[in-house]
Amino acid sequence: MGHSVRYGMLGCGMMGQEHLRNLALIEGANVVAITEPNKDMQQRCAALVPNARFFDTLDAMLAADMGLEALVIATPNYQHADQLLALFEQTALPILVEKPVVSRLDQVAQIRAAAANHPSPVWVAMEYRYMPPVVQFRKQLLDGDIGPLSMLAIREHRFPFLEKVDDWNRFNHKTGGTLVEKCCHFFDLMRLLTQSEVKRVYASTGQDCNHLDETYDGTMPDIIDNAYVVVDFEGGQRASLDLNMFAEGSRYQEELCAIGPKAKLECFVPGPGRFWPTETLGAAPIPKVVLSPRLPKGPIEANIPVDETLLGAGDHNGSTYYQHLGFFKAITQQAPVDVTIDDGLRAVVIGLAAQHSAQTGQAVTLTESGFSFERS
Repeated sequence: MGHSVRYGMLGCGMMGQEHLRNLALIEGANVVAITEPNKDMQQRCAALVPNARFFDTLDAMLAADMGLEALVIATPNYQHADQLLALFEQTALPILVEKPVVSRLDQVAQIRAAAANHPSPVWVAMEYRYMPPVVQFRKQLLDGDIGPLSMLAIREHRFPFLEKVDDWNRFNHKTGGTLVEKCCHFFDLMRLLTQSEVKRVYASTGQDCNHLDETYDGTMPDIIDNAYVVVDFEGGQRASLDLNMFAEGSRYQEELCAIGPKAKLECFVPGPGRFWPTETLGAAPIPKVVLSPRLPKGPIEANIPVDETLLGAGDHNGSTYYQHLGFFKAITQQAPVDVTIDDGLRAVVIGLAAQHSAQTGQAVTLTESGFSFERS
């Protein structure tokens, strides 16, 4: 007899529905309660989990005595910190919280302190860690295929921000800014792959193409749509992020490149399959990992296909499934949490530091409590 876990969900927009589709693939994972005030999203979710009960507020869901054994937070970014604090106060349940775990610097210490006293696993959703090509890329780095990592470049050339419930993702104050909202993933990967902490960040950003003709309540969106970020690590490694959000015509959405004294290692990840024009271009690209040794020269290419069922369950190359599998094991088998609250907070702080650097034109130095910057 396998384990079973009763889940409650907070927020069931686009990402919440991806969580539902992936939990449905895990035997014993049962979503029984969903907090989602938006009626349209409720209807879409009811089609995925017909037996779940819907609530308009988190308090109502917690008061309903649904026998919950785990919680998933997939609400808009600006709600994460307050909801986490409420759950830390009112429950002892395991929690999986979507990135970014917070969206403001003043929330970092508060969440860190509250999480330290929580008796159950708390897992921050960093989907990019679990994409099969990225897993293979990381394995080859750890195996020493390139020697000690010196430089790491991450390039994401993708589609503009999608339309979300109440357009919450159009404004920095609700998202933390593009470098927090979407790029905390990449700052998390940088820490994971270098196995080191960030000491300095410099960023240059622009809003050059997207959302310029949109207004919401008379206000134009202020989120950037392209950036270069350079990151220095305590261990001496350096990393860069090259982000562009009006480049969805690309074959690959993410490209990772690590270089050491022995070789270069690259990873190529396509974007969501539902956006690929199969009728004109045929099958969507397959992820690959390419090792290019210095001696003997000659790139070694490996295709890393992703299971079709997993591709169909979401936009993140199967990673949401593997992430949930890990969280399920943390709940049922006391397996370790891969992405801790500390990991989640550090990734946000790097993103906030990058946003700050772009605004001031100064490099920003990270400190234990956040960051500081030179005033020239």
